[in-house]
Amino acid sequence: MSAARLVLASASPARLATLHSAGVTPEVIVSGVDESKLDGLPPSELALQLAELKAASVAERVTGDRLVLGCDSVLELDGLALGKPGSPEEATSRWVEMRGRTGVLHTGHALHHLASGQVAAATASTTVHFAEVTDDEIAAYVATGEPLHVAGAFTIDGLGGAFVTGIEGDHHNVVGLSLPLLRDLLAELGQSWVDLWVP
Repeated sequence: MSAARLVLASASPARLATLHSAGVTPEVIVSGVDESKLDGLPPSELALQLAELKAASVAERVTGDRLVLGCDSVLELDGLALGKPGSPEEATSRWVEMRGRTGVLHTGHALHHLASGQVAAATASTTVHFAEVTDDEIAAYVATGEPLHVAGAFTIDGLGGAFVTGIEGDHHNVVGLSLPLLRDLLAELGQSWVDLWVP
C-alpha cells in the first residue's frame, strides 16, 4: 500500500525547507485564509485555530489519499499574541520590547487525513531568549525586511539568528513546524513518519 501524500497548506519557505531537510517533499497548496478572522484568543489557542482553518480550507479543495498539514505560529510576549508585524514601525517597536527578554513561540499544527476523515491537531511551544540588541541593530534588521514576513518579527534560521541567545524546546518549532509533533500527529492517524521519506 502506498503512503498518503503530504500537502503543506502554507506559503512559508521555512516550513517547506524544514520538511525537505527531513526527507519529505510535500505538495504545496496555499490556504489563503484571512488570519485576522480570529481575535481575542489566548496565543497558543490562536495558533491552533489558525492552523485548523488553513488545513480545513485546503482539505476542501483536494481529493485522494492525502494528508493536509496546516500550521500557524505566534509569539507570546506579556500574554499577547504577536503574529507578523504590519509595518517597519511595528517591527521596530516589537524588537524594542523583546530585546533582553524571553517569549514563547507557539506553532499550531492541524493534520487532516482525507481518506479517513480524521483530524489530529496540537500546539508545540518553545521558549525563546532574545539578545540585548542595540537600536542600530534593530534598525538594520528591520531594514532588511525579514522581520516583516514572520511571526514574532524574528527568525532563528535567517538574519535574526544572531539575536536569539537560546531556546528551550524544539528548534524546528521556532522555524515554524515541529517535526517531532508532526510525527506524533501522523501516528495518531495511523500513519508512519518514515513512509513520508522520499526514496
